Amino acid sequence: MKNRLPISFASLLLAGHAAGASLYQIGNDTQESLPLKWSVGADLTYDDNVVPGGADDGTDSLSINPYVGLSFVKVTPQTTVDVYARLGLIYYFDAEDSMDDVNTQSRVGVNITHRFTERLRLSSQNFLSYELEPDYSQGVSSSRALGEYFYWQTDNALGYRWTDRFATYTGFQLTGLTYDDAENADRFTWTLYNQFRYQLGPRTVVTLDYRYSQTDGNGLASDSTDHYILAGVEQRFSPTTILVAKAGAQIRDVDGGDNNTSPFFELSANSQVNEAFRVRAFARYSMESYDSVQYIDDSYYDFSERQTLRVGIAGDYTISKVLTLSGGIDYIPSTFDSGNKVGDGTGPDTQDGLEEDVFNAYISLGIRFTDTISGSIGYNYTDSSSDFSGRDYDRNRFSVGVRAEF
Repeated sequence: MKNRLPISFASLLLAGHAAGASLYQIGNDTQESLPLKWSVGADLTYDDNVVPGGADDGTDSLSINPYVGLSFVKVTPQTTVDVYARLGLIYYFDAEDSMDDVNTQSRVGVNITHRFTERLRLSSQNFLSYELEPDYSQGVSSSRALGEYFYWQTDNALGYRWTDRFATYTGFQLTGLTYDDAENADRFTWTLYNQFRYQLGPRTVVTLDYRYSQTDGNGLASDSTDHYILAGVEQRFSPTTILVAKAGAQIRDVDGGDNNTSPFFELSANSQVNEAFRVRAFARYSMESYDSVQYIDDSYYDFSERQTLRVGIAGDYTISKVLTLSGGIDYIPSTFDSGNKVGDGTGPDTQDGLEEDVFNAYISLGIRFTDTISGSIGYNYTDSSSDFSGRDYDRNRFSVGVRAEF
């Protein structure tokens, strides 16, 4: 008799693929339809260091962040559509001369999964944001720029289950990052990839990835090419706990710079521990193309090897029907090697061994007043320790907010 895996087991072969703008994100096919929900609210924030690393380092300011948002999930046997958006502004009551009074803080996402057949599906993950404050979980920013930035990403893949145990995902990803006021920081990256997936058991899928990526630098930043060869595992410990891990080699070729091969790994985990407690985490070590051009004394240097570890953990704990405690940390240590002088300047031709560490921690208490009205009290601490001039700072932010959902 032919041995066949149950459909619920075999479907895991195509359930784990995930892209998206956040390193926390893990693929999940268990979503249920949710009706269109609107939200409107505002946060009042006191910032004791509103221009970190700038000439006015240490100056405080009060700001208000009004916003409107929506979310919508539609699930049918063939198609899942997930739409979310938050459009907002940050207005500084006493802005410094070096910054604008009004800044945008907005993001939009549209994710679609379409199942052509039981074996063939299309996954499309799309995200864009135009904002001032960096979101460290996006995996692109490590320092606070003084102006807004536009970040977008689209990831589209076809998944096919060839047998009960073997499947593939083949796709392409486009990513853009543009700053309003930062020089040499814009990047555009396109990536082609193929992932092989083999199901070892009811809760375990092993993977083998190959990615080819090209990045166009802006200004003094060099273009680069990266190859990734990764082996991984997706382990579902329970219906509410999943771990996705990949490790391998990153082979990097920088135009006019140094070529090298480095270890690469990425990990994400998500667990609904019980009805009250949810925790999620990510880690990634790689050579990044972002923020590679630095000014040292009177010269600019383009670093071919920016080795960066990104670690994040966040959780939510429901204390009662009225109170919810949320918090998390981000830790981003980076080492800058193989820096070649670009442009004019009297500095040495090369720079090596420069380091920068960013630590970010946040905590908030959510208070539900009625079925539609809620409030929050939050605190955010950021510490940056850097070998680069102007990038050392401490920052404290205190906020209170109110929100209505309908």
